Amino acid sequence: MDNRELVEIAKKARENAYAPYSNFKVGAALLTKSGNVYKGCNVENASYGLTVCAERVAISNAISNGEKEFMKMAIVGGFSEGHEREISEENIQEIVKKDMQESEDVLIPCGACMQVMSEFNPDLELILLDTMGKTITINLKELFPKPFQL
Repeated sequence: MDNRELVEIAKKARENAYAPYSNFKVGAALLTKSGNVYKGCNVENASYGLTVCAERVAISNAISNGEKEFMKMAIVGGFSEGHEREISEENIQEIVKKDMQESEDVLIPCGACMQVMSEFNPDLELILLDTMGKTITINLKELFPKPFQL
């Protein structure tokens, strides 16, 4: 399966996200060694700590189906249409800083998700979609070089 197909599956998964508090919907598609794809979407909760990220939902789906060998994951996210991030004094400095660094506005998995991913494949290939629709491929180890280990 090529990266474009995996991204399209992640986009479809994003449509099922439950994000009434942040309006930030995320979809993930995880390709396993067997060739199966497992989807996930974020599921928010009024008690924010109980929110589950799309990446961990996809991994949980794979694990619950007996899969533990992961090859790559596509992650797509952003604000729901009509709920774009507002420009305010609080976030204007962050936006200016990003522009000055000329960085891509790419959705990076949270630390908890990267820790879970690294448990199964520290070399997992990640296909991330930026806000302009460009896909960026990066190795998990580049983003998360020193995961917690027992």
